Amino acid sequence: MPGMYRNATLALAASASLALLATACTGQSGAGASDDASKETTINFWHAWSAPSEVKAVQDLVAGFEKAHPNIHVDVVGNMTDDKMNQALRTGGAKAPDVISSFTTNSVGKFCSSGALVNLNPFFEKSGIDPRKTFPKAMNEYTQFEGNRCAVPLLGDAYGLYYNKTAFKKAGITAPPKTWSEFERVAEKLTIPQGGTYKQLGFMPNYHGWETTTEHYLGQFSPTYFDKDGKSNVGTDPAFEKAFKLQKKLVDALGGYRKLETYRAGLGDEWGPKHPFHTGQVAMQLDGEWRLGMALDTKPTFDIGVAPLPVPDDQADQYGKGYITGTITGIAATSKKQNAAWELVKYMTTDTDAVVNFSNAIHNVPSTLAALKSPKLKYDPRFKTFLEIAANPDSTTAPASVNGGVYLTTIQEFGYAYESGKATDLKAGLKKTAAQIDTDIAQAK
Repeated sequence: MPGMYRNATLALAASASLALLATACTGQSGAGASDDASKETTINFWHAWSAPSEVKAVQDLVAGFEKAHPNIHVDVVGNMTDDKMNQALRTGGAKAPDVISSFTTNSVGKFCSSGALVNLNPFFEKSGIDPRKTFPKAMNEYTQFEGNRCAVPLLGDAYGLYYNKTAFKKAGITAPPKTWSEFERVAEKLTIPQGGTYKQLGFMPNYHGWETTTEHYLGQFSPTYFDKDGKSNVGTDPAFEKAFKLQKKLVDALGGYRKLETYRAGLGDEWGPKHPFHTGQVAMQLDGEWRLGMALDTKPTFDIGVAPLPVPDDQADQYGKGYITGTITGIAATSKKQNAAWELVKYMTTDTDAVVNFSNAIHNVPSTLAALKSPKLKYDPRFKTFLEIAANPDSTTAPASVNGGVYLTTIQEFGYAYESGKATDLKAGLKKTAAQIDTDIAQAK
């Protein structure tokens, strides 16, 4: 399935490349929302999509806008990296973007705090649009930082559980697990040892696995990453300790870290046709909405099931939630055509038919509550699980930070140490991780 499945691999890597943005001069002199959007004008739109089908979908989206706004012409530039966008946002000029679209939600804190993208709250108010009633809760949250809404969601990614229905039937399992204790039992039951390795592994729990990051596990525990003063809660919120313990218990129950890593080393690439879920080597997979299309393209020999990820046993009433992320768009602070730029952003992100058509073409989750319910959506019936996860008010995301996704990388690094046995004192490790996060954020400010 085409679309934003790059998000998962780009997010942490891109956060490092964005480090310069927080302290960069954005050169806002002469910019502002003083242009007349009813006059003939041309604006520049830079985006990151590159596959032919994706590029065509963006072109169709823009063509729909130009038809509705014949006086506003849009020059589109695709396949733009965050590095190139950041440079252009700092320098400005006639060829620089008026509107950008990035795959990296981790960049929102930098974009907002540095002033590289303008605060869109006044534009929403002027247009009579309430973002809280327009976008799913998690998407509404990850497009703002400290009250500054400098971005808008433009389609999203939702994470759920894929499972091999044929393997389930053989093991006598009648339904996907809803709680983590059920999940552990099912994962063990689906695991078929073969000598010192596996004929079939119920689930690959390791943090170096495919999408089984600390960030995605933690999404099911609804942690509070930062307190009201902006300090890290990693060492104090019990959700973090619970999540780490659960993952470590899974690792131990399914054969131990070394055995799992040895098996993982011989499995296929995450983005290739030999992904271990596609081949049946792993019976359950934590993954995003894109996996369904990618798996079906390989013509698997088993039936695929899709369900929400399990939740902690003490949050059983919240089953159905998941982790949410996605593509963002915003207006350059250096733009001298911000009112015209807003018309494009507003159309792409709040026009129901536009969002639905783009979702149908890119195969990502619609990013408005209205589009999620639109009868014009076209999808495999199993895709509905991700629409429901996106609309679920209990679904979570990782909050924006002034230094992007650095804090998420710090948590993940501790995860590697803890699952492998290099770190044995969980409480002390989490407190040390929190202290490092606070230090890094203080330095970024």
